[in-house]
Amino acid sequence: MAWTALGGLLLLVMNALMKRSMQDMSSFQAQFLRYLFGLLLILPLVLRDGGPEALRPNRLPGQLWRGVVHAGALTIFFIALQHVPLADMTAILFTSPIFVLAGAALLLRERVTGARWAAAATGFAGMVIVVWPHLGGGGSAGWWSLVMLAASPLFAASQLISKALTRYDSPTVIVCWQNITITLITLPMAWWVWQSPTPLQWAVMVLCGLLGNAAHWAWTRAFSMADISAMQPIRFLDLVWASALGMLLFGETPTPSTLAGGLLIVAATVWLARREAAERARRLER
Repeated sequence: MAWTALGGLLLLVMNALMKRSMQDMSSFQAQFLRYLFGLLLILPLVLRDGGPEALRPNRLPGQLWRGVVHAGALTIFFIALQHVPLADMTAILFTSPIFVLAGAALLLRERVTGARWAAAATGFAGMVIVVWPHLGGGGSAGWWSLVMLAASPLFAASQLISKALTRYDSPTVIVCWQNITITLITLPMAWWVWQSPTPLQWAVMVLCGLLGNAAHWAWTRAFSMADISAMQPIRFLDLVWASALGMLLFGETPTPSTLAGGLLIVAATVWLARREAAERARRLER
């Protein structure tokens, strides 16, 4: 659960940087550069651990399918991100854990307990309390919110494939192949709209590659340690991270609805963490 929370924080910082970068750069080019630098940063780690042989995954078709699905989700996501406020984006993508919970039960045959569903529902309610005053209604904002929503089930599918792959490959190999596949898929789109980045844009893209790698490694590490359905309610902590970063970096004072919803999210997260820990202890005692 700690790895899941850390991954959410790192990805939120990366998305904020990507949103700022896409004010001056095509979303296709920004997406390509983020994964290109992600690949360049993680490749030495993979080669150090086992040379070229370490790059060979045990389930290559699964790695390729995950890259295709994730690239599709990212393309939709980054196109809409330019038109959707960060708070709305965070809220919309909080539908992804619901898809993951359903997929974990139907496809991975995980036992999704009532406690996990209850924690997810409580976290979702807290999210609604936080973002309801800020959500745009209708017009172009409403349209782009629907476009953003279309990425949510694809992100869920990518997480489910990643969970399945943890049975055969290490988190480092999975993240490396994610970077390889998405870099290759997005290259033609980036080439079509290419503009020479400024030195600052190069630096930001390198940082985004590093943050993205760290976030996905943390999530994959979490998936390898526990049921994916147990991790999803923790994702609602992203709204707490968003509120804290807004206050620290942009001087945004949390509203009463943010504090109330955040308290509900934290309560659901802590309750589930304690319950899962107690259940794990009981299983070990047996």
